[in-house]
Amino acid sequence: MSASTTTVYEVEGMTCGHCVSSVDTEVRGISSVTDVDVDLPTGRLTVTSNGPVDDARVRAAVEEAGYAVKVG
Repeated sequence: MSASTTTVYEVEGMTCGHCVSSVDTEVRGISSVTDVDVDLPTGRLTVTSNGPVDDARVRAAVEEAGYAVKVG
């Protein structure tokens, strides 16, 4: 059984509750993800998953929602 992993990302471009909902829905669609917390004021996306999270899949999910993961 894999240990639970939590990873924090910074999302650019979110301005409202709909933005938060869109990112949340897309990231929850990743099979290994068990919990998602999107904080609008800070732009932080916290992803909890079973085992290591696939950064490329999270980035793709955020982009599908119409936003970008901040690099650096």
